[in-house]
Amino acid sequence: MKKVIDFLSELKLNNNREWFEANKKQYEAAKTEFEGLLNKLIPLIYKFDPEIGLLTAKDCVFRIYRDVRFSKDKSPYKTNMGGYINKGGRKGLYAGYYVHIEPGSSMLAGGIYMPPPDVLKKARQEIYYHSDEFKGILNNKEFKKIFRQMEEDKLSRPPKDFPADFKDIDLLKYKSYTVVHAINDEIITGADFVGYTRNVFNVLFPFNNFINRGLEL
Repeated sequence: MKKVIDFLSELKLNNNREWFEANKKQYEAAKTEFEGLLNKLIPLIYKFDPEIGLLTAKDCVFRIYRDVRFSKDKSPYKTNMGGYINKGGRKGLYAGYYVHIEPGSSMLAGGIYMPPPDVLKKARQEIYYHSDEFKGILNNKEFKKIFRQMEEDKLSRPPKDFPADFKDIDLLKYKSYTVVHAINDEIITGADFVGYTRNVFNVLFPFNNFINRGLEL
């Protein structure tokens, strides 16, 4: 991933259209390298999570161009490359496997981030009916060692349609169900980043599988 790291490092210092167009070949080389990573990862993930289906990198990669219409920051490009591997690709609403490469701020993550209300309610229902199983996943020794767990905004009150006296009501207050594993640039540019990522995502699988089981209802 050296081409990706090098390009994004320079882009962060030169986030304008003139520089980007002058360095388009460097961008294309970095994009090809990132897509190559995803194309290697997808069949490895498919082995333990066949529900993702027969995806390609192009199904999963997010555009580097920012939507600046409603943002005070008018920088035209993202300073990261991201790909979301799940049933439906980058636009899918299922819990999946997210690769985020950004010099100094990279991560491997999973789950569902800010899902629409109907999807969120289904995830909460699955937790409500099987909270002990869900806590078992979150408290698994290896899982806890690898992932920083759900830290997004929470409701201050119990969500609608769920009893306030539920013993694990705090687990139902999340607006997202995501976990994150931070990675440094040395790991990304190392010899076996694909294998490293595959192992992290294998530990993530029970978490995603639990959520997706509820979304199928």
